[in-house]
Amino acid sequence: MSAPCSCFRPLKASYLLRVVSSIKKFCLFAEAVWLLRRGNTEATLLKGMISIKKAYIVLQNGDIFEGKSFGKEGCATGELVFTTGMGGYIGTLTDPCYYGQIVIQTFPLIGNHGIIRSDFESDGSYVNGYVVREWCEHPSNFRCEGDLDSFLKEKGIVGIYGVDTRQLTTVIRENGVMNAKIVPELTDGVLEGLADYRIINAVKSVSSMQKSVTKPEGEAKYRVTLIDYGSKYNMDTKLAERGCEVTCVPYNTAAEEILAGDPDGIMLSNGPGDPLENTECIEQIKKLVGKKPIFGICLGHQLLALANGAERIKLKYGHRGANQPVKDLVLGKTYITSQNHGYAIDADSIKKTDGKLRYVNANDNSCEGIDYPDLNAFSVQFNPEAPGPVDTEFVFDRFIELMGGND
Repeated sequence: MSAPCSCFRPLKASYLLRVVSSIKKFCLFAEAVWLLRRGNTEATLLKGMISIKKAYIVLQNGDIFEGKSFGKEGCATGELVFTTGMGGYIGTLTDPCYYGQIVIQTFPLIGNHGIIRSDFESDGSYVNGYVVREWCEHPSNFRCEGDLDSFLKEKGIVGIYGVDTRQLTTVIRENGVMNAKIVPELTDGVLEGLADYRIINAVKSVSSMQKSVTKPEGEAKYRVTLIDYGSKYNMDTKLAERGCEVTCVPYNTAAEEILAGDPDGIMLSNGPGDPLENTECIEQIKKLVGKKPIFGICLGHQLLALANGAERIKLKYGHRGANQPVKDLVLGKTYITSQNHGYAIDADSIKKTDGKLRYVNANDNSCEGIDYPDLNAFSVQFNPEAPGPVDTEFVFDRFIELMGGND
């Protein structure tokens, strides 16, 4: 007997449920239209069942955008930022660096391959609110485990869609990052206290408070201590792929405890918030500098620079997305990078340190990386571990070289 045709594959239960849900919604809508045409008063109830609730996003400058509610219903306040990535929304929603922020997706359709848990960047979701032009109600992907609306409800995230995200992004680009609030209705005191909102205790809120160990597939060639300021899964993965046994420790681990473990190298992870808030972390890094090879990414890059006497600045609207061009001042090459940060190190202040400016953003010439040749350390502002552009994964190999590898 011949084998069954491969085109007739069993349908996933989740797919069937979505089909049934769609049919039910269509039937409900068709019944409401039929009753309305007949003037039946029962249609009022049906209209309520299929109605979509309004929502509003109110900006600190007084601008108001009307949209529709999805995800958790209610209010949300946060620092309003935008990300330009055409994909990667799952990473955005699970990236600890977005702690305390309301995120605008500039790409007009979000959620078309659903929610895929193996693509998560961390255990949780840290955004305060989520803004999209349109979300995909019926995602299609062989790994899909749910839709965007259900995920936001599960994580307690207030969302708004149907918003003119182009205009909203233009406001942020022209005026700079500002606070905003998503609300179900407009009231007289909607702006009250909005300007006072601040993101505080960001690193403390996202760092794991327990030590964990990630082992490589084969023999461990190096032992790395990763200080978790808001680390993402891929950092451990990229190091493990290169033969590193990675011990992840909480953000407030003492330098003495780290050095007592005698690692081959120390990695300073990414994380959210204002780097200046982390005074104790900076003091501990000062005790580590020059003792072991150090590699810092994103917030870790900023903290390493501050520990060496540099200064930080806040960018007008930050760098968020998967298409940020970065120039290597030593090699003269330009790379496309993934980034997510609102603060940067003042390039002029690096002259006061033992560091040398290595990378700059090709759009605004802001600092994107620093070398510390006399301290056996270096750092980058961009995210070489992030899904998307792979241009800069070589910086992990450079860290291996600092630890005496790649001979």
